[in-house]
Amino acid sequence: MTAKILDGKSVARQIKAELAQRVVRLGKAGVVPGLGTIVVGSDPASLLYVDGKHRDCAEVGIKSLRIELPEDSTIEDIFAAVDSFNQDSACTGFIVQLPLPSGIDTNVVLARVLPGKDVDGLHPFNLGSLVLNTRTSFTTPVPCTPRGIVELGRRYGLEWAGKRVCVVGQGRTVGRPLSLLLAHDSINATVDACHAGTVNLKSHTLAADIVVVATGVAHLLQPDMIRAGAAVFDVGITRQIDAITGKPKIVGDVNPQVQEIAGWFAPNPGGVGLMTRAMLLQNIVEVAERNCS
Repeated sequence: MTAKILDGKSVARQIKAELAQRVVRLGKAGVVPGLGTIVVGSDPASLLYVDGKHRDCAEVGIKSLRIELPEDSTIEDIFAAVDSFNQDSACTGFIVQLPLPSGIDTNVVLARVLPGKDVDGLHPFNLGSLVLNTRTSFTTPVPCTPRGIVELGRRYGLEWAGKRVCVVGQGRTVGRPLSLLLAHDSINATVDACHAGTVNLKSHTLAADIVVVATGVAHLLQPDMIRAGAAVFDVGITRQIDAITGKPKIVGDVNPQVQEIAGWFAPNPGGVGLMTRAMLLQNIVEVAERNCS
């Protein structure tokens, strides 16, 4: 068996085309969505990722707003940047790019963002809404990566309802909110929430119809840990130096040989990461639509 590849690049392109039409409709109503980003420091991966988000905005017709702060910024400096976007009517929503420099309390910074402008869906209020809302449509932003995982599967005809999903990794940005999202009535999956330290992890992953791995542990999921035909989403990343070329490379949480056993496979890179960016755009457009309704 060779897995069907869940191509995040292709699906993200479809979503951006759909969003561009919605942005045109907003423009006719006098509304131009604007995405703000705050980056603290000069981490190459963070800057590269934010640059990609702004290129996406240009493709769709969303206005880009950027604040870049030095590595030695104080929390007061970061608060000032957050407050400026909170008060800027041209900014529909914004993100604070993570990770923040050592010594800065991420939770305190994220809590400073107005919940209605938190298009990452990571504000305590928005995460609380994800916990409490088990049945009705979401009226607050849903975290981008979990939303992207679900949408990527759906676009390829993968049915989540009634499936047993093993989510390996319970971090704040992916695993924990994904576990909550999957249990929502609109998705209706049965969730097995695991992590890298789960005893006999293999017994959990073998029992699952769908396995999502988001731990940042390189090649944690091996071919003998899934059953034939299961769907596998490789989400976590580890940055390594290639022993042959000496260049940096991204290594996923899933051994690539898993795709010889799986029925569906979202690779890393090329799968969920691009969907995360697409869902950020979708969150921005939805906030703009709600604001003018």
